[in-house]
Amino acid sequence: MKVDVQFDFLVDKEKNTITTKRTFAAKRQLVWDCYTKSELLDRWFAPKPLTTKTKFMDFREGGYWHYAMVEPNGQEYWGRMDYQTIQPIDSYTSLDGFCDDTGALNPALPRSKWNVTFSDAGTHTLVETVVSYASAEALQQVMQMGLKEGLTSTLERLDELLLDLN
Repeated sequence: MKVDVQFDFLVDKEKNTITTKRTFAAKRQLVWDCYTKSELLDRWFAPKPLTTKTKFMDFREGGYWHYAMVEPNGQEYWGRMDYQTIQPIDSYTSLDGFCDDTGALNPALPRSKWNVTFSDAGTHTLVETVVSYASAEALQQVMQMGLKEGLTSTLERLDELLLDLN
């Protein structure tokens, strides 16, 4: 069953930000859990046909999530999300970056700040994510890497997971 959802993807080249707004057909607590628990993140946080695997997760202020997006052939792309602030089921902020399998950040690739907020939208949940980059060049680099297409596919996977969990 295809869920009727809102999806906005807005690029602000003056502020070096990408803002997404996406509704999900689930209660806020469940959507929050899907964003903050590794066993659920591993089920959706990669565009098809990639999968996600968690190496380490400590969802708390000062904690981090170390994960890989894995291609069907086994090629791994490692990431690290460092959590800065957490307001349970309302919002969190974090720093996201590319890294290696030890968690060491790759300085050649952009690091971004995420501000993710969750709010009720009737029987659905609205997730608004503002991703900020240090420069226009960093923003352009991730756009060229296919961020919009990858994110669209990833969020569709979350829709599928939420249908299974509801």
